[in-house]
Order: sequence, then C-alpha cells, then structure tokens
Amino acid sequence: MWKIGKNVALTSEKSCSIIEGHFEKEEHQVNKIIIVESPSKSKTIAGYLGGKYTVLSSKGHICDLATTGKGGLGIDIEQGFIPDYRIIEGKESLVKSLQKACKGNQVYLATDPDREGEAIAYHLARELNLDLNDSNRIEFHEITKTAVNEALLNPHKINMKMVDSQESRRMIDRILGFKLSKLLQRKIGSKSAGRVQSATLLLIVNLEKEILAFVPEAYYEMEALFKTFKLKLSELNGVKIDSKNRITDRKVLENLKARLLSFTVSDISHKQVKKQSYPTYTTSTMQQDASIRLGFSPTRTMTIAQALYEGKNIGSETVGLITYMRTDSTRLADSFVKTCDDYILNNYGTRYLGSVKTKNQKGMQDAHEGIRPTSISRTPDSIKDYLTNDEYKLYNLIYKRTLASLMSAAVYNQTKVEFQNTDSVWSASGTELTFDGYLKVYGKEATDEVTLPSFKLGESYNADKIQILDKETQPKSRYTEASLIKDMEDLGIGRPSTYAQTIATLKEREYIKLEKKMIHPTEQGMLTIDRLNEYFDSIINVKYTANMESDLDKIASGELEKETELQSFYDGFMPIYDKALRNMDSKYPIPTDEICPECGSPLVIRLGKYGEFISCSNYPSCSFIKREEEEDNDTGIICPKCGKAHIVKRVSKSGKSKGKTFYACNNYPKCKTIFNDKPTGEVCKDCGALILMGEDGIKYCSSHCQDEPKEVFICPECGKGHLVPRTAARGKKKGATFYGCTNFPRCKTIINGTPTNEKCKDCGSMMIMDNDGKLSCYKKCNEVKKEVEVKEPIKEDTNVTCPKCGKGHLIKRVASKGKMQGNVFFGCSNFPKCKAIISLEEYNKLLNN
Repeated sequence: MWKIGKNVALTSEKSCSIIEGHFEKEEHQVNKIIIVESPSKSKTIAGYLGGKYTVLSSKGHICDLATTGKGGLGIDIEQGFIPDYRIIEGKESLVKSLQKACKGNQVYLATDPDREGEAIAYHLARELNLDLNDSNRIEFHEITKTAVNEALLNPHKINMKMVDSQESRRMIDRILGFKLSKLLQRKIGSKSAGRVQSATLLLIVNLEKEILAFVPEAYYEMEALFKTFKLKLSELNGVKIDSKNRITDRKVLENLKARLLSFTVSDISHKQVKKQSYPTYTTSTMQQDASIRLGFSPTRTMTIAQALYEGKNIGSETVGLITYMRTDSTRLADSFVKTCDDYILNNYGTRYLGSVKTKNQKGMQDAHEGIRPTSISRTPDSIKDYLTNDEYKLYNLIYKRTLASLMSAAVYNQTKVEFQNTDSVWSASGTELTFDGYLKVYGKEATDEVTLPSFKLGESYNADKIQILDKETQPKSRYTEASLIKDMEDLGIGRPSTYAQTIATLKEREYIKLEKKMIHPTEQGMLTIDRLNEYFDSIINVKYTANMESDLDKIASGELEKETELQSFYDGFMPIYDKALRNMDSKYPIPTDEICPECGSPLVIRLGKYGEFISCSNYPSCSFIKREEEEDNDTGIICPKCGKAHIVKRVSKSGKSKGKTFYACNNYPKCKTIFNDKPTGEVCKDCGALILMGEDGIKYCSSHCQDEPKEVFICPECGKGHLVPRTAARGKKKGATFYGCTNFPRCKTIINGTPTNEKCKDCGSMMIMDNDGKLSCYKKCNEVKKEVEVKEPIKEDTNVTCPKCGKGHLIKRVASKGKMQGNVFFGCSNFPKCKAIISLEEYNKLLNN
C-alpha cells in the first residue's frame, strides 16, 4: 500500500518555456539527473560534473508513516504490517517538481550510504515511478570528484533488504513509541518513551540509583616525601597493598610511622613499553573525543561533521573534506593508506611509518570507511581560512587522528624503584618517552611522562615528610555525554546515526539534565523508568534493545524476514501493553495541603493539555482552578530592554513549542523581550548583555557577542535587518522554508531561495541560490535588461527557407519570457502552421551547409 497526501501543490521546474504561444525546448536539454539528500551536497557534486548532469536535492526524507488510521500508527497490522506512507507535510511541491524534472530522463539516486539513505532512495523511486529492477542507485562514501565518477560507473539496484530493515525499525519504533508515550502521558505526565531512548535512560537511572545507594568506606594510605621524588607504601608485612587489600585501621600506619628508619633502594627494574596509536574515528569515538577535547555536544559535533562532509568552498572549488560521518567502521581504503604512507615517509621519515589498525564492531556496516579526510595533503592549517572556528577544530581532530593511526608506536622506558624500610616496601614509578612516533602528530598527553632521579642499589634516603592520607571509597562516576555514548556503543544500544539524537531527546523531554558536564536523571526521568520497569522490563532493557539492533542487521543481510520479526515483536509487546493500560497506577491527581477557596475541599494537582495545574478535588461539582501566580515565577531580574518590569518564567501553551519553558518580560505586550534559556542575573563583561544558561549548563552571552562570527546576510531592501530562515505557517507553501527580514513588519522582504554574500557582477546586488545550487541576481537585473532589449520585438526576415516545411522563411526573434528570455532564436514565417524553432547555433550550421 502506498498512499500519497491529497493536497499536492503543483510547481514546475521542467527545462522548457513557452514563447509567443508555442512550446520551446531548451537548447541544452539535460537528460541525466542525480538526486541527493541536501542542497549543499548537490552544489558540491554539480561542481564536479559540470553541465553533464542536473543535481537535485530531496532535502532529506520525503515520506513518512501516516498518523491516521487505527491508533494513528500508519500501519495496517491485520494485513501483514503494511506501512501507509504519506508525503511529509510541506514537501508536496518539492516532490512535484522532482517528478516533472525527472520524467523521461535517466535518474540516479545518490542518497546517503546507509539504511536511512536506502529508504529515501526507495521512496524517491516510488514517487518518481522508477523501475525498482533498474540499476539507478549509486553510492559514495566521500564527496570527491573521483568517488562520484566511480559511483556513476557502478550503479546498482536499490537494496530492498536494507529497505526492509529500515521499515522494520521504523514500524517497531512507531508502535512501541506511540503506545508507550500515550500510556505514560496519561498515567504520569511523561512526554515520551521509545525503544532506544528508554533503554538509554535506563542506563542513566540505574547508575544514579547505584550512586545513591553507595555507602563509602574509610581507608588509609601512606606516602613519604623527598625533595625530588615521592614514595608510596606498597607492601606491609609481606602483603601487597592495592584496591583489594586496603588498610582500614589508621593505627596500623601510625605504628609503622613511629618505627620507620631510612629508605634503602632494594630493587630497580626497567621495561620498554610501546604505546600504539588509536584507529581512525567512528561516529561514536569522534563524538566522545569532540566532547572531551573540544567541549562539543554530540549534536553540535554531528552538525559540524555534516557540513565538512557535504562540501566547503576551498579557493576555487567546493569539495567534501571528510568521509561519511555515520559509521561504525575503522577501515581505510587501500588507496588512501598508500597516499598516507607516502606522506609520512616524505614528511617524517621511515621510523614514523606504522601499520593499518582496525577495531571493528560486530555487525557493523563495513561498506563504510572510518571518518577520515578525503585528502591527507589538505592539512588543517592550509584550509583554516575557509572554515569556521568549530569546523577547523573538528577537522583538525579528524585529520590528526587519521594520520596518527597510520604512524608507528610511541616508545617509553618505564622504571620501577622499590625501597625497603623495616617491614615495609615503598615504590616509585617513572616513565620516559624515548621515541615519540605517532605523538609527533597527535600530541603528548599531560600524564605521558613522570621523571625520576637516578638511583643505585643500596643507597639510603631520609624522608623530608611522612604523611598518612585519609581516603574514602568512591562510587562510580556519573555519565558524561562521551562516556554514555561509549556505553551505548559497547552495549549495542542504537546505531551511529542515533547516539546524538537520543541524548538530545532525553534533554528535550526533561528526563536528564547536565550539571558540570555530568548527566543527572530528573525526578520525572526516574519515575518514568520506575513505571516502565513495573511492566516492560522484558522489553525496555539493554539486552532486548541490543538484540533488536542485531535482528535489524540480520533483516538487512537477508538472514531474517521482516514480517516474521514484526509479528514476533507485536505478539510479545501487546499483551504487556494491555495489562499496563489496565493496571498501571496513575500519578494524578496529586493531593496538596491547600484548600479550595470556593467550596473548602482539598486542592489537587491534575494533568491537563498544557501540563500540570491545581484544581478542586470536588470537580465537577466545583470547577475552581488555581491560576498561576506570576510572582512565583519571577526571576527578580530587571528586563534589559524596557528597564521597568521583571523577567518571568513562562510555559508556551500553543504552537510547535507548546509545553516548553521560556523567559519573558512581565511588561508584555508593551515589551516583547524573550529568552529561550534561563537568565542567570549576571551580565557580560564585554557588552553588558544578560548571561543565559543553556540546557547543557553552559553559560553564554544573550547577545552572542563572544560567538564565532557567523555568515550574516544583510537585507538587500532596507539594509538594516538581516535575512533569517523562517517556515511558512499557512497557504499552499505551508511548511516550506523561506528567508525574511528581521526588521519585519517594517520591511517585508521575502526570499524563496538561499541568500549568499556573493554580489552580482552587473548591479552589485545579492545573489540568491536556488535548490539546484544555481545563482541568480536578487534584483533580476539581467531579466530587466532583457525586457528592455525586447520591448520592441525583433522580427527580421532572413530570407532563409525553413528546413522543416520548406515553404516559409526563418524569422529572427528574441524570446520575451521564460528561461530563454533575451536569447535569439529563429521561427518559421508560416507559424502557426509550422512551429519550427531553430537556435542560433543550428541557424549558423544551416548557413555553413
């Protein structure tokens, strides 16, 4: 079953135009079309292929499951799990334009090389009426001229097993997500639940419970301090002291301290240790390192990586700088390894040449490579001027990790020295780097080297100070975003493409919060897991989620059948769901210690459409509702704009941001100051604006004065505001993106393309980029000139006989409208009986013959 939305807007982008009442074909008609997912990627690829191909963009998914029908699932379960796909709202006109552009032409589907990309290719093929048996699917893992051309030489059929796998995941997530979310919303006010997000939240909550239940135990350590080194007690009465054998009685060490004499060197040992470089990045390790080294959130990292992958303007060309960023592979192409080996030999020498390292996960999609630069000769510093600061930082990280992964190991000399003192043994360890190897590129870590003085056996030393240290056992550390992603990967929860989005969803649903970069579950997050554990512990757990990912991989490889797996999941899930629906305790209404001022009954907290509210327990006999008191949400911060009222906390009650917290001036509507994040009361030292605190706990200036400069598009009409992306809220183009002036309503400039900071060579106005990556003047000065030129239409009789009818003469004309506007062509004087159209080039050939 394949259902398409009814209200489909019709817009034409076909390569033709109407001139003076007849149909005119383009002079250079394009009959080979490539469709990719993003406009920026299409621009990069179009630059490689010249005019041989037209490169169009689907702007991501064009179809999704409907939200109508039984349970709003968009799945016909009774008929064997048949998905009901609909064109995504706002993409109807885009699909129509793709259909018109592709009709009768050779189409290549170049969506991303993963399960989601394969599904998008399948949806495009269905909407464009392409034959699924044709080889019209092409894949590349880096956006370079070589990779794109190789892909065009090796097209293949859409992998329907991969599509089945994606459809299975989508339907399971829809069934489980929709039903659990509605159940939890009704019972406890939680906003959502899902196969991956709830299993991830379970990890966080279980760790939190372990930390809260932890009871610390006291123990003691002892160390001796000297001028140039420090010793630690490592053995007492022949027993090694370590984490399993701690000293828990302080008196034991006090007695030892009282009888200590001088420390005599009893043993010196040396050992050479090699430290190997790390494999090239996977999605997970890139997100972890970017979090630790750069302080980037997973979402921020993936956004930057997407831009580097899709292409950046580097000098005279647009080029993809890294390979595909959603991968669990560390494999590197042989040709790339050979290039890197040559680079290492030429720049560092033979000693620094290492070997290929791979550390691949079970079940990974190894058609991919690891995340690497597309060219090792494109060093970070050589392209720094073409990148934003964030892009440079991440590219530098990827570049150095990749190059270092192919370099030789670093070599250390480890020294361990033991000292005897009465019935105790004391030790010190030192590490000296003797060959830097891959660290030449990757950089040394702060803990790499510990230097010890030179010792000789039998030498004795007197300590300057001997101290007993009070210690306590510590609970496990809470997750950071980096360590959570590592556990998700190690445990098989989700896929590279879902790690960042899962964490972002948990933040958005207010199930977790970040405090000093540590993840804490909220009270609602804890409650959500507790209720899920009561009924769904067999489904919302790490093992089940990991096995599900494995089964999806097996569907993609053809080892399992989609319908069988879906039925098995549904048969196991629904009885548990039905039981929970009947028996799960509701959190609401929650008693309060307040009394209804109208009838004297107790007031209770209930859950409504816009969240919790307080009302009378005697409803419906008494309909009293306690109105929110503004002063309870008063931040006490003076509005920086009007200086009269305070900033207060509010909750959005409508629109896409319904239920979300924001902060606004209490003098509304006279003052419309608004902040999405919480004001701290502090002011920026540089500009005096309020300091806000984001969901991640990071403070920033509300005027963004310290942000890295971003590309700003000054409004070409008023020159005061700047152009920002907006979404049409109504009409035929509802949901479509356009650019509007921030000076609205004073300035009502609207641009349907993407503004650029390139200037028109003729008039100096802004150049606008369309969906195909083509640039045109905002003021359409070329079109104005052509209109002036053709105000008096040229109709010059050439006295050349029409080659089509042989009766009329060719008349020289200039097109007055359409894409050929202003161009010369030749029509027959016998029009409309003869509708011959001859281009200037064809006319010249005719004369030469």
